[in-house]
Amino acid sequence: MCREGNEQSDVSGVTAEGAAWLASAGTYPRSTLAYWEERPDAPLVLPCGYAFDVVSVTAMFGRRMLDRLWEEGPGSGPVAEYRGRTLLFAAPGTAQRLPSLLHWEEWGDRGREGGRTGAIPPLLCHGTGDAVTVPALLCGDRPEPTGARWLVAPDTRHPWLPGPEIVLWAAVRAARAAVRISIFPPAEQGAKVYDVSRRR
Repeated sequence: MCREGNEQSDVSGVTAEGAAWLASAGTYPRSTLAYWEERPDAPLVLPCGYAFDVVSVTAMFGRRMLDRLWEEGPGSGPVAEYRGRTLLFAAPGTAQRLPSLLHWEEWGDRGREGGRTGAIPPLLCHGTGDAVTVPALLCGDRPEPTGARWLVAPDTRHPWLPGPEIVLWAAVRAARAAVRISIFPPAEQGAKVYDVSRRR
């Protein structure tokens, strides 16, 4: 929520249950929630591998993946933007499995003759032993210099998270769509709104 005068408007979309889910990723969830109660406008570093894994991709390609997930697929779990990257929250184990799926399908095989190199930009997979910075729960008075924000905010204690096969499917669809993109820039577009009620 963002305070405007005496009013509060929900900007980030992060609910109390969503915050509890995020906090459950850490060793001390109650301490994390207490910190957020004091500093709801502060981003926080959370470990991956227990509650979620994160697939980090360039912002533009990440938006294409997100569009494919919502327009043609099952939707997505929480998604954030941070420092020019799109962070797709995925099921635990995705970070370990996704690189081998990309290699198997030859999308991630850069050394093989005839491989589809360059079609999918590098997907950075964060799993057990890694940590990511998540955006603040509440918006501030001005946009963050890092561009940190929620595109699909956590809104439940048990969100549906895509596994490696679904992330791969979205990446392949996004890569194929990118090949068909016109050389002319698209008309100015507003922010996308994703209907979270479609989640599985």
